[in-house]
Amino acid sequence: MKAIIFTDGSSRGNPGPGGWGAIVVEGETVTELGGRESKTTNNRMELTAVVEALKHTKADEVIVHTDSSYLISGITSWIEGWKKNNWKTKTKDDVLNRDLWETLDEVINTREVLFRKVSGHAGVPANERCDVIATSYADNDSVKLYHGVRDHYNVDVEQTQASVGAVEKKSKSKNSHPAYSYISCVNKVVKVHKTWDECKERVHGVSGALFKKSISAEDEAHIISEFEKR
Repeated sequence: MKAIIFTDGSSRGNPGPGGWGAIVVEGETVTELGGRESKTTNNRMELTAVVEALKHTKADEVIVHTDSSYLISGITSWIEGWKKNNWKTKTKDDVLNRDLWETLDEVINTREVLFRKVSGHAGVPANERCDVIATSYADNDSVKLYHGVRDHYNVDVEQTQASVGAVEKKSKSKNSHPAYSYISCVNKVVKVHKTWDECKERVHGVSGALFKKSISAEDEAHIISEFEKR
């Protein structure tokens, strides 16, 4: 049996309340999954979404679509080095989210799983739906999850490429977009700020401090991932 999976994760802060969402397509059946944690990170939610979706299906051939570069790089490249180094990074730090990486490694060990990168917030219908599920859980909002036949599912699970309009929009200068958030990293502790003044207050005068503006939830997650790996 083959399965197609789409996943996404979200958190309101780092750490903060978070949620994850997944769509599992098995033959003619579609199942939406989702969950919430009161204190978590975006990367943990991205990982949790994939782990729970893979646990849900017994398919021996699976294609996972995710917009998380952190997840794809981790499971396809970094993890072998982590295991050889007793779950230490190149800088001898403990690997973050080790428990989820170990579980993910276990659930893919006995089957063929292919990971494919999709563009987040770029018009890929199933990715957008997973984002809705994940953010709804993060915000503790009600969301109805679908389980039923594929023909009655109103989300296109065939389209995996960004829409033309979305690609053109993303090509604009980042500085021309309003800020979604500001991310700072001081002494390897990452925090998300709603305003520049809050971010500036934390990093001003601090040697080695990092900070960056994000323009979307995906951009925020990417910056957080970058900062966490430094």
